[in-house]
Amino acid sequence: MKSPLLSLPGAVPAEGVDEGVAAHYGDLFREQRALADGAGFVDLSHRGVVAVTGEDRLSWLHLLLTQHVSALPAGEATEALILSAHGHIEHALYLVDDGTTVWAHVEPGTQEALIAYLESMKFFYRVEVADRTDDFAVVHLPAGSIAEVPDGAVVRETAYGRDLFLPRADLEPYARKAGPAAGLLAYEALRVEHHRPRLGFETDHRTIPHELGWIGTAVHLQKGCYRGQETVARVQNLGKPPRRLVFLHLDGSDVHLPPHGTEIRVADEGEDGRKIGFVTTSVRHFELGPVALALVKRNVPADARLIAGETAAAQEVIVEP
Repeated sequence: MKSPLLSLPGAVPAEGVDEGVAAHYGDLFREQRALADGAGFVDLSHRGVVAVTGEDRLSWLHLLLTQHVSALPAGEATEALILSAHGHIEHALYLVDDGTTVWAHVEPGTQEALIAYLESMKFFYRVEVADRTDDFAVVHLPAGSIAEVPDGAVVRETAYGRDLFLPRADLEPYARKAGPAAGLLAYEALRVEHHRPRLGFETDHRTIPHELGWIGTAVHLQKGCYRGQETVARVQNLGKPPRRLVFLHLDGSDVHLPPHGTEIRVADEGEDGRKIGFVTTSVRHFELGPVALALVKRNVPADARLIAGETAAAQEVIVEP
């Protein structure tokens, strides 16, 4: 779905999974600074929007999600995962309940598979699940923003800012009031700075929540049974995850950022050394320079110097070895 905000001056379309919104509007670092200062907004209208209604919605979702939501207060934001039977991450949901409906935004293109799973688990519960992507657009306001929130808009308020669920017809009029617009690259740079994982970037087919630091923020350890809970409990109580998320400071002299999937090796072993991980997201940050998130093997020493492709990298611990 192509955003109408791609018609704004300077808009350069994003590519890949984020196709449909702007990567930037002509000045990446200015856009980052604006968001860091609490100004502007980010068009996230390419993300999927799922709504769950019915009087059993919270108790039902509580059985399926990794998060404790059975008594989620209206207006309180949370995030949650859906795991496979083996504990691997399949979906990430960013939720808020408005008193009658649970609203969630999810990664672009994942809403159909998510809804199919939810529909298969309805049984006799009084719930209805709907894809509202065609009707509602997600807009992000950064932390500290004083931008006006339209009357009646559903809002997810977090430490990183507010996510608004706006009727798509209101997206352009709201953009004229809430500017300046910042592109997705600016949003991603701040996401990486704050060590926040993203489904499909920091995850692959075998990722478990412990590897990304999602325990606590998206996984509640004192709740009832859900699919994949056995793996979560076993790793939490008896062991360590096989990999861990790290923050990388990349050599600033390199012209090109190592893309997603770039192999990481220990610098002392050279470019022919064993692969110990891969880059998940790399960005240029307006203050930190080129930085990245990466998944590495848990037993890689925390002080080891690394190489991402041909780029030297110093690691900063996110998930403890």
